Amino acid sequence: MLEGPGRILEGDDDQVRRSYDAWGAQPVDEEIARDPAASAFSPRQTTLGGYVSISGPGTYFRRAQRRLVFDPCDRHGWWFDREDLPESLRIRVSVNNVWTTIRSIVLCSGSPHNYMRMVEHIIALKVGLGLDNLTVRLQSGDPPLFDRGSLDLVEAAEDAGIVELPAAAHYLRVKEPVTIGGPHGSFLTLLPPEDGARDLFVDCAVDFRTAIGRQRIRFPVNRDTFRRGAFARTNASLSLVLYIKTIGLLFADTRNMGYTMRNILVAGPWRYLNRPRMLHNGKSLEAVWHRAALDLLAGIALIDRGRLAGTVISYKAGHALDVKMVAELYKRGLLEYM
Repeated sequence: MLEGPGRILEGDDDQVRRSYDAWGAQPVDEEIARDPAASAFSPRQTTLGGYVSISGPGTYFRRAQRRLVFDPCDRHGWWFDREDLPESLRIRVSVNNVWTTIRSIVLCSGSPHNYMRMVEHIIALKVGLGLDNLTVRLQSGDPPLFDRGSLDLVEAAEDAGIVELPAAAHYLRVKEPVTIGGPHGSFLTLLPPEDGARDLFVDCAVDFRTAIGRQRIRFPVNRDTFRRGAFARTNASLSLVLYIKTIGLLFADTRNMGYTMRNILVAGPWRYLNRPRMLHNGKSLEAVWHRAALDLLAGIALIDRGRLAGTVISYKAGHALDVKMVAELYKRGLLEYM
């Protein structure tokens, strides 16, 4: 492992190095070793073997049932198709189409009406399942919400089956170790793969001033580990939940009316307000698994040129830093094909 943060693209150098030391000193709560026999991704591009749909209550409009359709395609990349806006182009899942990262990743293309909110829990499947090409059809910009994180979506994809296409998969790596520092001591680091390996490894740590506290996990990205992480729900502090249910109803970015005590993890200052999941050695790691599998991998999914190989280190980071990192990779020409 690299002894320092590598080239610091943005952020205060001294703060980044202090944070890097703090991350290195934080104990690992769970580590899953690389296993060549684990469900490796196909060397060819992939899509689903058939059409599949799934429904759930709206994230932002609780009383509305929202239907999401996974539609196989051989067109490279992931695409959102707002069927209620037939005159609009499909929205490509790309850093080029990120509209905002306030509380969630919102994609938009062309008209400001042609948007998709809270896409992270959907597009993480692109990286976590090695699923290269797909059209996601919806009747609104409000995606469905589920009680089991994104596991319902993973199971839907598994039911359809992941199939190979004739074209070879494209792999990319960063040209050198790079880091971006963010607020509150957060940082994100990308490392090139060792010995030309074509896999992705995640080292993710969080540190909340709530019952969540400090959590750290390390794992290779494959279908088994992603399926495990997809079960993790979004977490929120008690104060944020109260805000969302009251004053937040006035503002579009916090009008998460679909949130319930079943589909999110609520953390008070000293204890959880509902039952946490994903216990390991008596400690819930649901929050860090959600961050690593459903938020961080969604940021990586915004790389629209192929699959990223190497190591990703995330410390106290969030959507804004994920998207900033991918944008900087593009602007500085730091990605190369393997």
